Amino acid sequence: MSESAQNTMTHSESHKRGDSSAPKKSSKLFKALSSRTFWRGVISLIGFVIFWEICSRMKQWTGVEVPWIGKVPPPTQVLLAWTEIFWLPGYWESWYLSTGRVFAGFIAAMVLGIPFGLCLAVNRYFHDIFFPPFEVLRPIPPLAWVPASIVFWPTTELSIAFVTFLGAFFTIVINVLGGARSIDIRYLRAAQSMGATQWDLFRKIILPGTLPSIFTGAAVGMGITWEVVLAGEMISGGGQQGGGGLGFFIWSSYMGGTVAQVIVGMISIGIAGYLSSSLIRYIGSIAMPWRRLF
Repeated sequence: MSESAQNTMTHSESHKRGDSSAPKKSSKLFKALSSRTFWRGVISLIGFVIFWEICSRMKQWTGVEVPWIGKVPPPTQVLLAWTEIFWLPGYWESWYLSTGRVFAGFIAAMVLGIPFGLCLAVNRYFHDIFFPPFEVLRPIPPLAWVPASIVFWPTTELSIAFVTFLGAFFTIVINVLGGARSIDIRYLRAAQSMGATQWDLFRKIILPGTLPSIFTGAAVGMGITWEVVLAGEMISGGGQQGGGGLGFFIWSSYMGGTVAQVIVGMISIGIAGYLSSSLIRYIGSIAMPWRRLF
């Protein structure tokens, strides 16, 4: 066999081996668009919008009003109202104010709630002293703190941030406490038998074992913070004259009789909450790479 033929065969074999060993990678966007879960969600949203449109216009078409949903403006009218305010600076200022308040209270709740929950889980004396008053305060709804927070804090911004903080704090602490206490004690005993220190137990067993509960509590707490901050903005008047956040936007739209803008504000809240939860899930996937296998 000639040298050129051997080189050709060697090149073809290496090319085949390269093709077989090279992983078939596709972009995350392509994977998302090709997944059945994505399209099921798209179809369900389209079906919901069509159902909403039909029910809202049923009285106009047949003279029979569908209970509850028949009183709501149809999606086409809501979309028209959205296009009218989409380019207004005040609308995006409301987004900015509400998002800032949510993340201010949420980050404070994470910074204080995670260590507090871990201390409750790992220290018996700390738990016996601080858990009873914590349990007494926990059932109080965050909205019940709004009048007191207005009295406690010198500015409306601080009072809204405080109520937002309470909305996430208790949920985060309970999830951290439950996650730390659900760790199998045999792991701790095995590590101690191999000479692990208390810091090693906390760093390599307790904290990684509690991370799923931490991010679960964070996701739930994020949803509660959006509920609380909107109610706080409605009650307190938004905290600023130029724009009071999405909650104040909804309240002022209701007082002005523009129901379509009320729906726009509600949808905006849903989008903001979804983006916030997606951010938490993304951070959780980075902090817990072992969960990507499931």
